[in-house]
Amino acid sequence: MRFIIGISLLAATAFLLPIVLEAQQQPAAAVASPPEFDLAFTYSAQRSNIVNTGNIFWPESGGTAELSALLSHGFGLAANLGGAHASNIVPGVDLTMITATFGPRYTWSHALGGDREKRIRFFGQALVGVSFGMDSEFPFPSGVKSSAHCFALQVGGGVDLALWRHVALRPLQADWLRTEFPNFTTGVQNNMRLSAGIVFRFP
Repeated sequence: MRFIIGISLLAATAFLLPIVLEAQQQPAAAVASPPEFDLAFTYSAQRSNIVNTGNIFWPESGGTAELSALLSHGFGLAANLGGAHASNIVPGVDLTMITATFGPRYTWSHALGGDREKRIRFFGQALVGVSFGMDSEFPFPSGVKSSAHCFALQVGGGVDLALWRHVALRPLQADWLRTEFPNFTTGVQNNMRLSAGIVFRFP
């Protein structure tokens, strides 16, 4: 797990270094416009499994809050906080999961009908972080515990459609979310998260 985290951080550094160097080399008069920040709130449906080999379920409810910054030439950063809850994933066992991830994002924008205020934006991102599981059952060598935390990897993307200058609609965001909660087999879960919601933009 530490090796995966190290590789992810190295990749993020390599991703951001050219942006920083370019900004330092530009004259003051030619510096790009200030970063744009987006704050998105979405409702999420997450397809999850207890073990990597089966027992698939959809949490009853979930949502995410995502803060992103568009820095230079489509490159930027994103931080995602997501939560989901499921009841009776096996008889008498529930699950509440909270995931916090951070990493690089690339955004491609296109003006609709020549109107710069009405844009459609496509983005892709690769985020790493941690996931917390609560109110459930996780097997450990010392016994079964009701909570656990693990490494999380979130890779995916989505589309934003501008409604007004500071408000956009996110009709779809799709992410593959890998978690490593202890279980009775591989210790790996591959989750699919589908989200939709509203975006507030701050230039």
